[in-house]
Amino acid sequence: METRREETGTARLVVTQNVTVDGVVAAVDDWFAPQDDGVDASDQLDVVREHMAGESVLLLGRRTFEDMRSYRPHQAGDTTGITAHLDAVEKAVVSRTLTDPGRANTTVLSGDPVEEVRRLVAGRDGEVGVTGSITLCHALIGAGLPDEYRLFVHPRVLGRDRRPHLRRRGHAAHPPAGVTVSGRPRCAGRRSSGCR
Repeated sequence: METRREETGTARLVVTQNVTVDGVVAAVDDWFAPQDDGVDASDQLDVVREHMAGESVLLLGRRTFEDMRSYRPHQAGDTTGITAHLDAVEKAVVSRTLTDPGRANTTVLSGDPVEEVRRLVAGRDGEVGVTGSITLCHALIGAGLPDEYRLFVHPRVLGRDRRPHLRRRGHAAHPPAGVTVSGRPRCAGRRSSGCR
């Protein structure tokens, strides 16, 4: 089913998060290293590649952007395609303090995050994907902007820290490495561009 955004030529805003089974999305205690636990995660990698293929812009908050900028370019021999995608895709970073992103193909969005993202998705095809960046995600979710949530649920329990506060869930299983949960937001009484 097409959403109103697809009908008007506006990109879809998709929030993707890696999350523990108890809902933690923050990268505390280095819990997120699914490739390091010896489990075959090739099915999840196939899903990630599918998501990357539809992404025209990667949207990040400053902290997530700086973490990615310092880590990903140094991944020699990455056979997943993630590093190549991050090098090639247009990137937008929301920050009021960052002036020089220090990474090619990157634009700094320094105004109000919600208004900047509204402008970013307007008149654009494909998907604007946001990952990590939980403070930014909370602002976008609060404004009703996401068209879809994609959660990669990993079999870890932390019992604390930041959660994404989502409104609706659907699911497709990818055991034993984890579960991919994907869903579109409910309108919850608001007129969101992602509402059907």
